[in-house]
This record gives sequence, structure tokens and C-alpha cells, in this order.
Amino acid sequence: MRRVGTVVRTAGGLAIARGEAGKAPPEIGAGVVNESLSNVGRVVDVFGPVNHPYVAVTPANAVSLASLVGGPLYAR
Repeated sequence: MRRVGTVVRTAGGLAIARGEAGKAPPEIGAGVVNESLSNVGRVVDVFGPVNHPYVAVTPANAVSLASLVGGPLYAR
């Protein structure tokens, strides 16, 4: 498991996480969990600068996007 980044905002029904500087982003389709290892969703896009990308995550059915803002996400 590796850190995806911290959720900085929500937009269009997606959680937008700021990726870790200098680390490769997760692959599109990768599963995403929170600190308590609860399923959060899947990576649907990676965009922005190569050295510090943003990661768009589509939430799982029972996940509240507002509850993710400010928290870290991890890829399986």
C-alpha cells in the first residue's frame, strides 16, 4: 500500500487529492482506501505537473466526499 496524497477538494462528484512530490502516482483504476483501510473508491484520472500531480478519485457508493477533504488516501 502506498500513499496517494491528501484530498484538497471535491469537484464534479470526485475527490481531488494532491499527489506526493517526487513519487509516481497510482495507476488509473487502482483501489483507494483511507487511514482506517475502508474502501473509498477508484482512481479515474491523474493530471497536473509531473513532479507533483493531482489524482481524481471516484467515490464508492457509501462514501461522503465532504468527509474525505483534508485526509490522506492510500492506493492498494
